[in-house]
Amino acid sequence: MNEQAIPILRVSDATESVTWYARLGFTKQWEHRFEPDLPAFVEIARGEVRLFLSEHTGDAGPNTLIYLRIHNIDEVAKEFTTPVEQAPWAKEVHLTDPDGNRLRLGTPTD
Repeated sequence: MNEQAIPILRVSDATESVTWYARLGFTKQWEHRFEPDLPAFVEIARGEVRLFLSEHTGDAGPNTLIYLRIHNIDEVAKEFTTPVEQAPWAKEVHLTDPDGNRLRLGTPTD
């Protein structure tokens, strides 16, 4: 097992969020609910990158910011029709998910 950090993002509707994150290349790995009508806790993955999406009110706060280093920033920018910004360390795109979580995605420059 490789050690890793997995950010937890608070979401109001896990199903909607899984669909939104699929546009970034994430796929749903599993979902857990203590009971059928209780909040969901979902893992999504894009390659080795993992995120937890939680409908539980005590898991994470709104307006979280995470940075994801990815290979295809131009494709993401096209999918979300957003400009690519050039930083000294990477080409970057800034996105906000349906729940206000902020994502900064970057492809490192050589």
